[in-house]
Amino acid sequence: MSISRDTLLQSFDALLQPERFKDYGPNGLQVEGKAQIARIVSGVTASRALIDAAIAQQADAIFVHHGLFWRGQDGRITGWMKQRLQRLLAHDISLFAYHLPLDAHPQWGNNACLGQALGWAADARFGEQELGCVASVDYPSAQALAAHIERVLGRSATLVVPPGAAPIRRVAWCSGGAQGYFEAAIAAGADAFVTGEISEPQAHLAREMGVAFIAAGHHATERYGAPAVAAHVAALHGLEHVFIDIDNPA
Repeated sequence: MSISRDTLLQSFDALLQPERFKDYGPNGLQVEGKAQIARIVSGVTASRALIDAAIAQQADAIFVHHGLFWRGQDGRITGWMKQRLQRLLAHDISLFAYHLPLDAHPQWGNNACLGQALGWAADARFGEQELGCVASVDYPSAQALAAHIERVLGRSATLVVPPGAAPIRRVAWCSGGAQGYFEAAIAAGADAFVTGEISEPQAHLAREMGVAFIAAGHHATERYGAPAVAAHVAALHGLEHVFIDIDNPA
């Protein structure tokens, strides 16, 4: 079974509502491929490796969180950008990308799915555009929380524990590069904040504010939303869907 490219775009837009977000790049159809789509490949980032894997899967469309185009980037089609676009155009593959809308969806988004994987039920939102989630939990220590995250995500995490850290009763999280949300997480009452990355200032803030900071990996925390959304939309239309996880240590 196949549907039109425009119908697929309308389904993604209706679910993710990109018009609600002020984002860092264009959401929706970034590269136009063939008019009819029967097979979708989902992944985290529109890397050359993912594109090549989608070609091998004979995909008609790719659905990702990190697309090709970002605000302020060099607009020339050279080097790595040429190589990625050349492959997409040569095989007539459409590229759909949704950034903040995919983070934010309350059921299929990165943060919702990350919380589900970790066993947390969000009861509050925080941060810019309310992307972050907060939940009540019960961990005897920040180390125990980090160990749980490492088991679920299958990778080691960077943990900054403040002196005299107490048990973790409220956890806040926001996937990917959301280290700038740390202060908002503290204001939301978190005992620990989980995101993908850590920058130099957050280590000091964790120690000074008494809130644990866990950097669990940008890719590792954002590999749930794209396959969830793509699988859901594919099932609605009777399309084939394959998730391809291109490993990334970041």
